[in-house]
Amino acid sequence: MKRNERVGAIIKILSSRPNKVFSLNSFTDKLDSAKSSISEDIVIAKKIMENMKLGRIETIPGAAGGVKYIPVTSDEETQNLLEELCAKLRDESRILAGGFLYTSDIMFDSYIMKKAGEIFATHFLDKKADYVVTVETKGIPLALMTADALNLPLIVARRDSKVSEGSTVSINYISGTDRIQKMSMSKKAVKPGSKAIIIDDFMKGGGTSRGMVDLLTEFQVEVVGIGVLISMNSPEKKRVDNFISLITLEKVDTESRVIYVYPNKNL
Repeated sequence: MKRNERVGAIIKILSSRPNKVFSLNSFTDKLDSAKSSISEDIVIAKKIMENMKLGRIETIPGAAGGVKYIPVTSDEETQNLLEELCAKLRDESRILAGGFLYTSDIMFDSYIMKKAGEIFATHFLDKKADYVVTVETKGIPLALMTADALNLPLIVARRDSKVSEGSTVSINYISGTDRIQKMSMSKKAVKPGSKAIIIDDFMKGGGTSRGMVDLLTEFQVEVVGIGVLISMNSPEKKRVDNFISLITLEKVDTESRVIYVYPNKNL
């Protein structure tokens, strides 16, 4: 293979598995090239990714080392995506009865969720988490893309326990609509003493996130970060602290059919 072909293959392989460490030997075998040539190829690939702001390729020294791709999202790219999202959310046809917003098309848009997941991955990279956790159902695509970008397993807390989950731990919590609801998690899902990041699609009062924190506490799992796609401006006091939201929903004016929604400028 020519050098430009090897560089292209290396970038493809690394970017398909973000934050996974590949040994140099895996490339020498796959590309049938000497380790010295692969090392030079990686240097070129690293410069390309940095110059085009497409993320970062990082080499790890030592016997257990290798190379990995980190999907770092630039400030400009982040704000462009959030502005695009806000423009979509301001469409008055999204207003439903009771002042709710239709967001299912956004939450199941694989491209938008992939980019939003990379934003969260950029923010939470240094937290050294072991799991990404969400609650079923609409937050699953966003949490899955975040887990993919961080190369972490995704854990889904269920509203109702399933026989296929085996033994479970369940708790009651107060939802954003001030109703008492239930969530459960399999005892086999996580290991005591580990760390987790909570990702969800929407936050009003923070009740669901609080429930996930309490559920993980039962497993002796430390929550090191909470991220939501959209959070409501009120109530100002949430049931959890130190969360980040990509978008703030101030209010939905059903009479004038105006949706007041803004991107987070502090990411």
